[in-house]
Amino acid sequence: MNNRKIAVIGAGNLGLSILNGLIEYEDLSSGNIIATKRNILPIKHLEKEGVTITNDNEYAVKNADIIIVTVKPYNILALLGELKPHFDPSRHIVVSAATGVSVEELRSVLGEDLPVFRAMPNTAADVKQSVTCLCSDNYKAEDMETVMSIFNIVGTSIVIDENLMESATVLGACGIAYVLRFIRAMIQGGIQIGFDAKTANEIVTQTVRGASELLIQRNQHPEHEIDKVTTPKGCTIVGLNEMEHNGFSSSLIKGLVASFEKIEK
Repeated sequence: MNNRKIAVIGAGNLGLSILNGLIEYEDLSSGNIIATKRNILPIKHLEKEGVTITNDNEYAVKNADIIIVTVKPYNILALLGELKPHFDPSRHIVVSAATGVSVEELRSVLGEDLPVFRAMPNTAADVKQSVTCLCSDNYKAEDMETVMSIFNIVGTSIVIDENLMESATVLGACGIAYVLRFIRAMIQGGIQIGFDAKTANEIVTQTVRGASELLIQRNQHPEHEIDKVTTPKGCTIVGLNEMEHNGFSSSLIKGLVASFEKIEK
C-alpha cells in the first residue's frame, strides 16, 4: 500500500471491526488510520492505538488516500455528495461497504474519474477472519490490488461480479449471524445433555473451527467429511436424519433466500 493513509468513515459495528483488524497489522502504522463517527465516544478508545478519531468527514478525506465508507445504505449517497468536492481522482480510492448501492449509483454522485469499489466484508474482520467480496465496474489492476491488500489484512478477499454482491451480502455478511445462531443452538443442546454453559461453549466453538479448517485445508466437499463420521446405525446419522426430518437444511436455505429477497426489493 506504499504507506498510504486509510480513513474509515462511519465506524459503526462493521467499521469498528475493520479498524480492530487493521490496527493489529504490524506493517500498517495506526498513525496512518483515521476513523470518523458522528458520536466518537464508542471509538474514542482507538486513540490509544494511535488512530486519529474525529467526527469531521471532510478532514478524513483530505488526510487519507483510501476512503472506506461504512455508513448505512440510505445515508451513503447524500454523504458522498457532500464530500465530492474534496475527492481527488489522482489520489483517492473510494470503497463502499453499503449493501444494495451499486457502483453506478455511487458514480452518479462521484463522477466517472474517481476509482470506486464496493466491498462486502463481515464482522469477523475484528479477528482478521473476514471474507470480503469486492467488485467495481472499470478499474486499474493496481487499484484493485491496493483494495485487496487492505481487506486481506482482516481476512481474505475475493473479486466477484457486481450482480453477485447482494448474494455475497447474504452468504458472507448475514452468514455470520446464521452461523452464530447455529452455534448457540449447539451450545443449548450441549447444556441439555449435561454440560455446563462454559464447557459446552468451548467444545462447540472448537468443533466449528475444526470443521471449517477441515474444509479449508483439505479442500473437500462437506459431505466427504460427513461420511467419515456417519457409521452404519451410528448416533451421528440418527442425529442428522432427525435434523433433516425437522427441516434443518431447508429452513437454512429458506432463510438465505428470504434475506436475499429482502435486499432485492
